[in-house]
Amino acid sequence: MRSRDRGQVTVEFLGMTPLILITLVLLWQFVLVGYTFVLAGNAADEAVRAATEVAPGERQGACEAAGRDKLPGAWEGGAQVSCAGGGGYVTADVTLKVPVLFPGAADFPFEVKGHAGAVEEETD
Repeated sequence: MRSRDRGQVTVEFLGMTPLILITLVLLWQFVLVGYTFVLAGNAADEAVRAATEVAPGERQGACEAAGRDKLPGAWEGGAQVSCAGGGGYVTADVTLKVPVLFPGAADFPFEVKGHAGAVEEETD
């Protein structure tokens, strides 16, 4: 009876290997989506902070530079950074593409958006 079960663990492991690999790939992709959300939010925070510290005429340039400054290279290329202001309030919007499995290779057709706002600092 015991000899009939020989090799059963190996067969079961080989059968489960594709499921294990698919699970790991999906988990990694979810990590990349989450990381992209974190990057977009942080870039928007940095962009709005920089935009509040400069004169309104220099706002967009400072906003874009600060929003892209800390982004890793794979996310920086497709990033869209914009700032708007009025009424003493400045907002920054950052849009990033989500990479598929390996950053820099291919992107999903959807984008992740980050938004931040801050009160304008008074300049004397």
